[in-house]
Amino acid sequence: MVKNLKRPKTLTAIFVTLILAMTLVKSAPAQTSDEVQTFFSSEYAGISIQLDATRETVPGTNITINLWINCTADGVYVNYLNLSIYGYRHFRYGLERIALLFVSPIKEHSLVYHNASRYNYTILIPADVWDLTYAEVHLKYAIKSSSDEYEETFPITTVRNVLWEELEKELESLNETYQQLNSTYWQLNITFEQLNQTYWALQQNYTALQGSLNELGNTRTAVAVLAITTVFFVATTVYMVMRKPRESW
Repeated sequence: MVKNLKRPKTLTAIFVTLILAMTLVKSAPAQTSDEVQTFFSSEYAGISIQLDATRETVPGTNITINLWINCTADGVYVNYLNLSIYGYRHFRYGLERIALLFVSPIKEHSLVYHNASRYNYTILIPADVWDLTYAEVHLKYAIKSSSDEYEETFPITTVRNVLWEELEKELESLNETYQQLNSTYWQLNITFEQLNQTYWALQQNYTALQGSLNELGNTRTAVAVLAITTVFFVATTVYMVMRKPRESW
């Protein structure tokens, strides 16, 4: 007898187990972009600042920072110009701010009118730092007798979470596999239903044939009895004829 196929409960368990197992898989090296983008550009009285940085990268690689300082007036004196770059380390219970760079490219220095300076820095991104990184510019300067101070904070390079991207791809692939298995299951279920119906139809035909065989057996028995009776009757008749005395002439 073919029984109805029950939906395998282990299918979902296998699917969940595969998802959990993906967290142990090391992500493949991802391609990085060397494209540099301007993330900050501002003009103040007598001075302008621009910061360019690598547009996007992945953990464990370097990014490039280009800081441009341009003097646009006479008598500009910089008390200090500090640049800080930081990101966030991701761990199980939250985020931790981590310093990636701190420099003072200009300190107690007079700038030359119409003179631009460029400062280049290379920063290694730790393996556990991703998402947006940030830059802070602290500037204090004076133009003759006027003094100004500025503090700017802005996002720069995006560090891709390649592990998460790989997990998303694996999850998408597993979901497609699950859908295919689910579709195959329903097809098999329909097939087994059809086989089950065919079985019951054959079972009914078998029962009907068995009844016909029983009737045929009874008919054969009756015919055999009738034949035996007939033969016996004929034999008896012949015997009686043979035993009958002949008349004398």
